[in-house]
Amino acid sequence: MSETTALGTYLKNRRTKLDPATFGLNGGRRRTAGLRREEVAQRANISATWYTWLEQGRGGAPSADVLDRIARALTLTEAEREHLFLIGLGRPPEVRYRNSDGITPRLQRLLDVLTHSPAIVRTATWDVIAWNRAARAVLTDYAALPRSERNVLRMIFVNPRVRAAQEKWESVARFVVATFRADSARAGADSEVEQLVEELSAASPEFASMWRESDVQTHGDGIKRLRHPQAGTITLEYSAFAVDGRPDLSLIVYNPATEADRALVEGLVEKAYGLLEPNAIIDGA
Repeated sequence: MSETTALGTYLKNRRTKLDPATFGLNGGRRRTAGLRREEVAQRANISATWYTWLEQGRGGAPSADVLDRIARALTLTEAEREHLFLIGLGRPPEVRYRNSDGITPRLQRLLDVLTHSPAIVRTATWDVIAWNRAARAVLTDYAALPRSERNVLRMIFVNPRVRAAQEKWESVARFVVATFRADSARAGADSEVEQLVEELSAASPEFASMWRESDVQTHGDGIKRLRHPQAGTITLEYSAFAVDGRPDLSLIVYNPATEADRALVEGLVEKAYGLLEPNAIIDGA
């Protein structure tokens, strides 16, 4: 099956599954189910002839703008919109950044299962929006912080406790800036980044200098060493995972590197559960 035929088949399939009444249209006396081609074309602000050609596999490849308008006209989900672009243009659509204040209960339950592995979920602009009990004990009690202070970059460059907790602060800071640049660009968070960069550049000359270097890096996995005020140095192995369907979110899991580190983490979790000091901030990235 050719790409144009696949596109036409998909468009027709989506169109016939729509209920005309949902759009205030008369659903009676229709020869086929769903919306008519001219109704989709009108909703997408394109000609009915051009839309008909697309369903028939004629007229060549549509532009991204046309596909975007058709996706809205057909009320496609993000997954359906991505599929439309893949069969229509051979590439996914440009991402749309969505600022998020939380995660699904299912994802939170996944975090909670990791009883002795600190885990967080952060946005493309590195705001921490979810965490588990181990993260609360080993990293910070994020819930005790104002939302604006749950940003990793703000903690690294503005909070002196966070800075002191990093074994090699400059190396960590450069890594955070380079990875933040890649994450935010991938998620299309340009306006949000501009505001944060302006704020941090004014607050930290070191951030301003590192940002101007334009380094880019992926998070991936690696080793993190923290100076915990109660347990001393803890070595953690971290891995970053994309949240399916949400290019703006990343799941970061920290596993104790050795049995000795695991014992330290387990002790902190058992001691701190429900007893954390609100200002015990030591995390960086």
